[in-house]
Amino acid sequence: MTRTIHVAHSPDSDDAFMFYALAAGKLDTGDLRYEHELSDIESLNRRALDADLEVSAVSIHAYAHLHRTYALLSSGSSMGDGYGPRLVSKAPAPSDPREALRGLRVAIPGTLTTACLALRLYQPAITEVVVPFDQIEDAVHRGEVDVGLLIHEGQLTFADDGLQLWEDLGAWWGRETGFPLPLGGNVVRRDLGAELTAQVARDLRASIEYALAHRQPALEHAKQFNRGIGDERTDAFVGMYVNDWTVDYGPRGREAVQLLLDRAFAAGLIPERVVAQFVG
Repeated sequence: MTRTIHVAHSPDSDDAFMFYALAAGKLDTGDLRYEHELSDIESLNRRALDADLEVSAVSIHAYAHLHRTYALLSSGSSMGDGYGPRLVSKAPAPSDPREALRGLRVAIPGTLTTACLALRLYQPAITEVVVPFDQIEDAVHRGEVDVGLLIHEGQLTFADDGLQLWEDLGAWWGRETGFPLPLGGNVVRRDLGAELTAQVARDLRASIEYALAHRQPALEHAKQFNRGIGDERTDAFVGMYVNDWTVDYGPRGREAVQLLLDRAFAAGLIPERVVAQFVG
């Protein structure tokens, strides 16, 4: 008997690359049929709070609020290994961006994003203005905010539009901790049970491995979602967020997730201490 598993992820080139094999029917998934739903990451974070999806991409920040209902799959992470969400402005970078941010209006792509969590750890004394992620650069240009926090392809294209880099929060986190910044992951609902969860975990890992082994056709699929950044930048962006970390967090990646959650709790930014649990 066929069972449908709803898998939700962002309509971005990196997620499209990751899920290419499943979406294109390249894998034998037995009696499981995967139905893909696409939405921006903050919307997925909010939907996961209602637990209406079996599998979803979520921010690690959001996972802190979901951990009783969902577990992290060992595959599917988006790690900022020396790079990550970027703070940009029309004004040139000040000598001390962290201090200069105090009291400024900063556009964020959602309060449950890891980008927002990293910003709060970096400098909490700001005025947050929630703006859809793909409208943040425009909000900066119009002067509606002083600084924008960019995720997705905007991390590569902001300079094309005349914006100035103030800080790369992934680079800052690396300097601060020596670890990559765990931005997002795939979660699976705990009530699926051990056998079904194991099959889902195998299929999602196989999809990532297939894409990395068949990079060109996977990139052809992914570039449908690249928001006009071109083939070369699509390849670069996919390489940033679909790599060995994505196949499996590994011990260091798991430690990075726990470190972020622990620091968030110590700073009073999440309601309780969360011990990350990984399956698959």
